[in-house]
Amino acid sequence: MTEIHLPPKGADRPDAPTFGRGLKRGVGINLLVTDVERALRFQVGALGATVDYWDDDFAILRGYGTVWMLHHDRTYHSHPMKGVLTSAEERGVGAELRVYGCDPDTAEAAAERVGGTVMAGAADKPHGLREAYLLDPDGYLWVPSVPLP
Repeated sequence: MTEIHLPPKGADRPDAPTFGRGLKRGVGINLLVTDVERALRFQVGALGATVDYWDDDFAILRGYGTVWMLHHDRTYHSHPMKGVLTSAEERGVGAELRVYGCDPDTAEAAAERVGGTVMAGAADKPHGLREAYLLDPDGYLWVPSVPLP
């Protein structure tokens, strides 16, 4: 597996209320994962995301003009989704996490080295994008894409 450099675990933990109040209007993404570090290694290594903060339960990532978060399953101990999580065989089925501006050829080349699976290699699509379909270790489908010339 490719060496991925992450910031020190637990360093510079943000103040939760301040972080929450600072989020911009728009759609937010929070992925529930079985292993935060493994998910980070895929998202940094294949997608080029940057990590603002991480520990074993939580992470904040940035890339392509978006902020998203990861939460370990155990953090949902009192959440209504708790029962659904423990019985889910596949996560993210039916959802595509599209990363506009992320080169699909580069992401495809890195995906398997960082624990992912190439579902469909980079290809030009009739809707004007070149894209690849990459499955991360938790079963989320990431679609890096760039506009065709």
